[in-house]
Amino acid sequence: MGPDIKLAYFSSFEVFLQFIVAVYISIYQPPFLIWLFLTYAISGTLNHSLGCAIHEVGHNLVFGHKYGHENGDADMPLNLEVKLFTHPISRFIWIIIHPLFYAFRPFIKHPLPLTLWEIINFLIQITFDIIVWYYFGIWTLCYFIIGTLLGLGLHPLTGHFISEHYLFIDQQATHSYYGIANYLMYNLGYHVEHHDFPYIAYTKLPKLKEIASEYYDHLPYHTSLCKVLWDFVFKPNNGPQAHCVTSQDLSKPEIYNHQPISSNGLKCTRELLKISECEQCKKEKIKKKE
Repeated sequence: MGPDIKLAYFSSFEVFLQFIVAVYISIYQPPFLIWLFLTYAISGTLNHSLGCAIHEVGHNLVFGHKYGHENGDADMPLNLEVKLFTHPISRFIWIIIHPLFYAFRPFIKHPLPLTLWEIINFLIQITFDIIVWYYFGIWTLCYFIIGTLLGLGLHPLTGHFISEHYLFIDQQATHSYYGIANYLMYNLGYHVEHHDFPYIAYTKLPKLKEIASEYYDHLPYHTSLCKVLWDFVFKPNNGPQAHCVTSQDLSKPEIYNHQPISSNGLKCTRELLKISECEQCKKEKIKKKE
């Protein structure tokens, strides 16, 4: 349990790599296709990885301090998202523009008063952007900004947003992913384990799974983040409405290991919003009547 300072070193190294590529772009001004490749493959990947590092910091697992609290789940899709993005084509579009929803959804779902630290952060970011634009050029600035949009949009790592809390066939509230991408995501794929023990640092989550294997090895898990994206777009009943909502803490081992994983206390967003029911909700109602 407790923080692990190594994340600060690794994330600082990622920022350093970003600056190396940014300087390369500024000096050599590569053709557009090469710039696009660098922006997607390097800036997108590193910025997404740094976003996962921010998640770890938010759980006080780097420096051991706690500044703030969470009053609402801004990760839940808006009613508008649920109603609009139901077709495979629209779901594909949703993945592309996902960074916009991820950025602005909290202001709609749970707006909070502006704090001094947020103002300071905004001023620092604007100052940084102006300096990059002035000394390194517009394409270097776009490398940073568009890299974030691509990295949080149609990018393999984006699969973890969906894999974690979207209901698939098994109707489990939370899923883990144990693949190689965890090296870039600071083991965020160990998501069931993370929910069980949110104050265990990412470096210790694989060891946790090994020690408590009887609680985790039998649970369904994802093997490919790319397949998660594919299934999200093309499988029926997927989409923003499939995000899990639960009135029970089904992530806890004492609950999910002693009762069947079902929709008991678990509803999909579509049902909660009282719009057309998903197939799984219908099956559960039929079972109850029987």
